[in-house]
Formats: sequence, structure tokens, C-alpha cells
Amino acid sequence: MTGLLRIPRRVRHELKFRTLAVASIEDLTPTYRRIVLEGADLDGFVSLGFDDHVKIFPVAEGQAPVLPTLGPDGPVFAEPRPVMRDYTPRAYDAAARRLTLDFVTGHGGPATEWAMAAKTGSVLGVGGPRGSFIVPTAYADHVLIGDETALPAIARRLEELPAGARAHVVVEVSDMESTWTFDSAAEVAVTWAIRDGAPRGRPDALLTAADRALTEVDRKDAYVWIAAESAVAKALRARVLALGFSAKSVKAAGYWRLGGAGAHEVIED
Repeated sequence: MTGLLRIPRRVRHELKFRTLAVASIEDLTPTYRRIVLEGADLDGFVSLGFDDHVKIFPVAEGQAPVLPTLGPDGPVFAEPRPVMRDYTPRAYDAAARRLTLDFVTGHGGPATEWAMAAKTGSVLGVGGPRGSFIVPTAYADHVLIGDETALPAIARRLEELPAGARAHVVVEVSDMESTWTFDSAAEVAVTWAIRDGAPRGRPDALLTAADRALTEVDRKDAYVWIAAESAVAKALRARVLALGFSAKSVKAAGYWRLGGAGAHEVIED
């Protein structure tokens, strides 16, 4: 029975596309903006996994999102296809019908541009999530490694963890002003990798910080979650496996790709 408590599982959801309006905006740090969306379309919204992702369809102020329709084989897109990006549902309040998304700012791109121009009442198209990957909280150690794009999922996971669990968090950010304070019942140790002017999307800082943070982790009873630039996530996964962690208890994802448009890919062998 103990082993069963450590088996992740996938849950599929009915795919829906929604048009939502901005309810509030808050700048959490100089590089992070929180936007709360609301609307009757949120009825039935489900997000069970801390690293779920929705598709957002950003548009210029005053325009309506162009959303896919649902055909027998899945979404049907108009041509040219609308711009889409993947974002983590940071929080969802079903009673208030409010969905919270956090945006990294300062690096350009259609999603960031929408977030910086957004005001109360601005609209955003949102699709999904199509499913959830539910990771048990019963592991003794939980390792969460990523860059700024991973912060919403990391913060959400830490809020889920129970007292008695140990969490080891490694996050790369641009400067000390961009660090966060996390809420968790678990015992949490945070290692910040500060770029301090170095370019984004390089593996060195996170690899070095991860090596330090992983020294006290129980390899036999730990779950390791990684999300960063695609090549960085791949390098981190290889390092973690080389340190003796089981591939069955490691999940790595590329949340973006250096020099490319939006990307979301699972890193596997």
C-alpha cells in the first residue's frame, strides 16, 4: 500500500475554451505580474495538478479572442492560427469563478505584451486544461527546480505539501528583487540562483545550485520536478539521473525554448 501512495496518475478533463475578463492586476516583483480573470465561462473549470497548463490566446486591447471550435477529432483552428501560449493555473476560486495567472515580464512576446497592457475588463481567451498529472504528496522529499517560468507551479505545489514533508526548491531569477516568499506546511529549503546580468536560458547557474541543494535529499523516497528552458531542463534531468534518482520519480519539462516561440515539451529519454 505504501508504494501505491507514490504512483503519479493522469486525469483527463473535458476540453473547453473560454473568454474571460481581467478582474485585478498586481505586480508581485519587478519581473512578475499577477492577473486574476473572471467570467461565467469558468463554470466547470478543473485543475487538479500543480503543473497543469492552459492555453491562453492573447489579443490586442479592444479585440475579441479567436478561439478554436471543437470537432470530432479535437480543436479546429481558424487560419491563420491565433497566437497561443501555455500558462500554469496559479489558483482557481470556483465559488468566485476567478482564475489566477502569473506572467514573467521584461522579455517580450505576445503573452507578456498582453499582460503589460492589460487593465480591468481586458479580455483573454483560455483553453483547457485538457488533463492533470497528479503527483502524490507522500514522498519524504520533494525537489522543485526551475527558472522564473516555473514559479507558479512551484508555489502551488508548496501550498499542497503537508506538514512532515521536506521540499528542496532551486529557482533561477534575474536578481534578488525577483525572489519570492513561499507558503507551505512542509519544511522548505530554498536555493536562489541569481543571474545578476547573465543571459537567460543557460544551464550553469541552475546546475550548480541543484548540486548544492540535492546533497541532503533521500534518493530512494524523493520526487524531482524540473521546468525551465528546454535545453536547460534536459541538462538538469540528466544531472539528477546521474546522481542516482529514479527516472520513474523525475518529471522534466521545457516551458520555453531559447531563440524560439512558445514551447511546452516533456523531456524524456
